Amino acid sequence: MITELLNKIIFKIENNNDRLEFYCSDGHIYSMYHEQDCCESVYIDDISGDLNDIIGSPILMADESSSSNTNLDGSPLDDEYDSCTWTFYRFATVKGYVNIRWYGGSNGYYSESVNVYKSENCYLDEWRDYKLEEILKKDENE
Repeated sequence: MITELLNKIIFKIENNNDRLEFYCSDGHIYSMYHEQDCCESVYIDDISGDLNDIIGSPILMADESSSSNTNLDGSPLDDEYDSCTWTFYRFATVKGYVNIRWYGGSNGYYSESVNVYKSENCYLDEWRDYKLEEILKKDENE
């Protein structure tokens, strides 16, 4: 799903308590988050790079990878959870590179994955219609 962002232009990013929303010039919003359940914790652990570097230019790289049940250095898990997953999202444009690292921990019976959803509605079309209506009203009043 994250590869759908390839060649798209992101014009706005919202970071709302471990939920990232990418607003694309095609009118779709891609939301990256995890719906929390009991006995688990999934959150953005780190963002390396500047999110502004992936705004306004086509996405040249959109990549996801993960690693389970080890620490970042590859050593065995020594954590409060029985299971953990590190999920990495890497994005690049001509302006720069961003790496978003998510951490998910649980007792092993719950998902630790990050969800990426594409909006079903095309919000850019609604915005364009609104702006066109404003321009037409302005022309009628002149």
